[in-house]
Amino acid sequence: MLRLTWVQPEDLLGHELHQAAQDGREPWAIAARWKAAGGCEASARAGASPQRASRYLRLLADDLLDELADLPSRLAEQEPTALEKIRALCPQWPSRPAGAHAQAPTRAALEAAWLGRAVGCLLGKPVEKLPLDAVRQLARSTGNWPLTGYFTARGVPEPLLEAHPWNRRSATTSLAENIDGMPEDDDLNYPLLNLLLLQRHGRDFTTTDVARLWLDELPAGRTFTAERLALRNLLSGIEPPLTARHRNPFREWIGALIRADVHGWTNPGDPAAAAEQAHRDATLTHTANGVYAAMFTAATIAAAATGAHDIHACLRTGLSVVPPRSRLARAVTHAVRLAGEHPDFDTVVDELHATHKAHHWVHAIPNTALIAAALTHADGDFTGSIGRAVSGGLDTDSAGATAGGIAALLTGDPAALPDHWTAPLKNRLATSVADLNGIGFDTLAHLTWSLIPREASQP
Repeated sequence: MLRLTWVQPEDLLGHELHQAAQDGREPWAIAARWKAAGGCEASARAGASPQRASRYLRLLADDLLDELADLPSRLAEQEPTALEKIRALCPQWPSRPAGAHAQAPTRAALEAAWLGRAVGCLLGKPVEKLPLDAVRQLARSTGNWPLTGYFTARGVPEPLLEAHPWNRRSATTSLAENIDGMPEDDDLNYPLLNLLLLQRHGRDFTTTDVARLWLDELPAGRTFTAERLALRNLLSGIEPPLTARHRNPFREWIGALIRADVHGWTNPGDPAAAAEQAHRDATLTHTANGVYAAMFTAATIAAAATGAHDIHACLRTGLSVVPPRSRLARAVTHAVRLAGEHPDFDTVVDELHATHKAHHWVHAIPNTALIAAALTHADGDFTGSIGRAVSGGLDTDSAGATAGGIAALLTGDPAALPDHWTAPLKNRLATSVADLNGIGFDTLAHLTWSLIPREASQP
């Protein structure tokens, strides 16, 4: 039986009940009706429940999803999705630079950023979906704690591997002994798509342009959560931005954040422009805090791309495009404070997990908080940043990728990244996007550099 994940109404309903409670609605009466009818809870780790629901439960789930969408939210005013309303709530919204960007990244810096994103993603792939305690036990069993190298199965006691098996899709390509180039991952597919987006439509692309590109170039089987539902909605004749809201309980998860890097790389020194591009991209699939996570990341990267700021200034710039009373802004501020207070990062992670225990492990709020904490605690150091981000045990490959891309960009040069991280990638990226399979990171850097406004670019 083909049990397609992230689309079954009976599974979406459980996630929507959680999302409704988090975004300020009152879903309790609907939750009681669902439970009384025999409906199941949302799966904590998998994308689908083991068995197909009855026809009655499936139809009921569709109806209840629509009822939940109609519930008013008490957070609507402080967590808008429309860009003009977001800007109105941000007193520190960045000013646009006058004339040319003073400092743009070199191709070497962009190659470092692409490599750093890939390395951080690769580090996190084998332990994606595993609980925090399992990540810690697996790393410690081989003396790799704190994380300073890729995970390995060599030397791990068999009972531990039986209790906590590696991510089945990733172990054959992402454990240290198996790495042979960078394997395909959605955390790299989306930056590739955004290169195509800017090549074809320029900096003034629309959300509809993003939708058309996805329909042309993005295999549905390579999408998950909010992105898979947005594609489903597009194929059902639903247009943006309703694609982000219609029966999509994952609209505040991490998917838009992992698409943000190119928007930052191509707007050096202009975090407002980076955030605005990220917003147009994100609103195909996400709302509110899911969109803010993308804007925060793009603005942080735009500041880092100039080479003129340390990680702490870059993160402050990222927060300047996020409504300060939003849940995301509060979570990031809290995470940065924890990272500054505790010398032991495990303590920071434990507190973040306790604070965000109601959120799914793929939700944007805890993951963005973890990324900010990791970068802060490591003071922007590359190995320290990716190790901390992955050791947080949330969406390990995505958090590692974003932290790695930012920290590597700050180094300014791929030669500054330790060879034991980059050499196994062999300057080769696997992907199912367009005709880019096997592309080198040096080529990606050149393509990205070519998309920066000419007055901002440097040789």
